[in-house]
Amino acid sequence: MTATKRILPDLQAQFAALQAENEALKAESVFRNLKVSSKGGVSVYGLGKFPVTLYKSQWDKLLGMAPDIQEFLKVNESKLAVKS
Repeated sequence: MTATKRILPDLQAQFAALQAENEALKAESVFRNLKVSSKGGVSVYGLGKFPVTLYKSQWDKLLGMAPDIQEFLKVNESKLAVKS
């Protein structure tokens, strides 16, 4: 058996493991700013000093209001402060 034939299965196994790890990291990074709280709410991190935490029904209601909120922001743009 040549050295290549002995090494190839090891390299294939390592490659498969790295692919699996890469996929897991990709999936995790999509939700890196979201967490389910101990009380069952959804917390969004990264908007300010503290997370914004609401229960599912509250998120549903808020997200349903998105067009109204966007319109309100447009109408009141000159009055609004912008924080990075």
